[in-house]
Amino acid sequence: MDGRNRKDIAPGAEVDIVLKQDQRTGKLTRGIVKDLLTKSSVHPHGIKVRLTDGQVGRVKQIIKP
Repeated sequence: MDGRNRKDIAPGAEVDIVLKQDQRTGKLTRGIVKDLLTKSSVHPHGIKVRLTDGQVGRVKQIIKP
């Protein structure tokens, strides 16, 4: 699942995000969602989240257990 729909992402979910500095390369960072920062229900570039380690980026993939 991609990370464009806010309803698909919840705190505690494991996700791959792209950080602002990695947008050109597309390098993904894996982590656990702490907060959802995007207020709209859908975003074309992915919902912006804060991970438990404090990193902020847009969700590119939701990891299923």
